[in-house]
Amino acid sequence: MIKKTKLALALGFLAISGTSFGQLQDEKNVTMTMDLQPILQLEMNTPDQVDFVFDKLGDYYGGITKYGATILKVNSTVAWDLYAVGTSNDGTYWDKQMEYGTGTDPNAIDQLPLELLELHQSEANANAATGTGFRGDYSSALAAAPYTPGENNIYASATPYVLPALTEKYIQGHNGTADFAAGGSYLTQGSATNSIYYYAIDYRIVPGLPATFPTAADNAAVPNQLDLETANAVGSYAQPGVYTMNVKYVLIENQ
Repeated sequence: MIKKTKLALALGFLAISGTSFGQLQDEKNVTMTMDLQPILQLEMNTPDQVDFVFDKLGDYYGGITKYGATILKVNSTVAWDLYAVGTSNDGTYWDKQMEYGTGTDPNAIDQLPLELLELHQSEANANAATGTGFRGDYSSALAAAPYTPGENNIYASATPYVLPALTEKYIQGHNGTADFAAGGSYLTQGSATNSIYYYAIDYRIVPGLPATFPTAADNAAVPNQLDLETANAVGSYAQPGVYTMNVKYVLIENQ
């Protein structure tokens, strides 16, 4: 009886051992989602206001240049274009804040074209189509007299967020899907393309004497000098006073 009981138990263990190769299994899944948000980041280091004070004859003749007044740094994960646009509340001319004197000289003009402001960018636009009259950026050196009107004059518009036309200047990229800068960052120091994402901007205004702004013109070299504008009389000059305008830098995904 005892032996039979032991044998029966042994057979029972053998039976259990024979079924141990079938394993139970359970599993749970976690879904991973990756959301790559596009980044277009423009960093700008500049004074809140860049002042041009003309109180010396030499400044009227030779102009005033503000070197490196604005530094632009770009970070982007998508193809991009960057342009500068001059604008004002008036939309076409500098906003007049105050006038000096109380004269009524009919040749003293207080409507000063936005295009009298000149820009110079430190790095050339490597992706620019050619504008009408001049290249498609502001990389040409600010020339001394005799001036070349239109060569560095800012693009101006009353609708600053409308993409400039193919005939206008861009800092980088241009109008059209084929002319753009690839995604990248100014932080990639030492790379061959680092300069594409970093710009030092100079500003210049040359009033001349009398103050007709001899460099003023659009990118098609159409002059905007006060004494050449058809709306003004021959011999017109700028009314002394304080004037303001805005320069917007717009970074946009390539379209």
